[in-house]
Amino acid sequence: MRGLPRGRWPWLDVLSSRLRSPRIKPWRSSILGEDDVPPEARTDLPRPKTLPPGERVYAVGDIHGRADLCADMQALIRSHMAQTPSASVTVVWLGDYVDRGPSTREVIDLLLAFAEKRMRSVFLMGNHEEALLSFLVHPRESLHWFRLGGLETLASYGIDIKAYHLGLGPEDIRDAFFAALPDRHRDFLLSLELSHVMGDFFFCHAGVRPGIALEAQDPHDLIWIREEFHNAQEDFGKLIVHGHTPVAKPELRPNRVNVDTGAFATGRLTCAVIEGNEIGFLST
Repeated sequence: MRGLPRGRWPWLDVLSSRLRSPRIKPWRSSILGEDDVPPEARTDLPRPKTLPPGERVYAVGDIHGRADLCADMQALIRSHMAQTPSASVTVVWLGDYVDRGPSTREVIDLLLAFAEKRMRSVFLMGNHEEALLSFLVHPRESLHWFRLGGLETLASYGIDIKAYHLGLGPEDIRDAFFAALPDRHRDFLLSLELSHVMGDFFFCHAGVRPGIALEAQDPHDLIWIREEFHNAQEDFGKLIVHGHTPVAKPELRPNRVNVDTGAFATGRLTCAVIEGNEIGFLST
């Protein structure tokens, strides 16, 4: 009220003194948004999640048998690296390379070739890879894999999927698939990791269960979880980078990043580009 004669407004002095009293101060802080600690000195604010200096990560979402999109994404990553070089680059593939699309075999060939060209790659397991491996071990108990897109994967390895409908048994199909599966593809599937940590980032296929330490997560949750993880508001200690659940565009939340943009159906394969505490995206 600067400029108003205090003699005419004596109640202003009374109100001012009351607002400064210890009994009123907590209300004042709540109502006016004031705090004992100046904003620039607060220590309880969350620290931005970051990678170590000189590190860059490309995290690629669910490919699902789309060799064309896989090749396009690899070209985008190489182009981005050429335009903006970094001291150390890691490409994290977030799982679900197989099923649904027509070219699972070609996708795995592309991934292996990419890693062999001195491109440091981390390959994580998705729920579709787990279903495929389960079929190889327990074919009769794992026929749900066919409904997940396994028939398209079989076809990409030259297995006649019509044989299933003509009465060929699960074990017979499993044996034919195992015989057609190149050793290096089998070794690739068996070597997939459940998670990967770099700096303040935790990479996995599906997500994590709230309330459980990252190092104690159940493998099933890491590749299958959905709603409990998506609805969680808590800070998991690290920023979770995942795929598994398709979204129209990449999601960037305070506690997670989702890069599954439904490539099989949409033609958009997405990759998060993480450097320092900055996150950008590449998309086919």
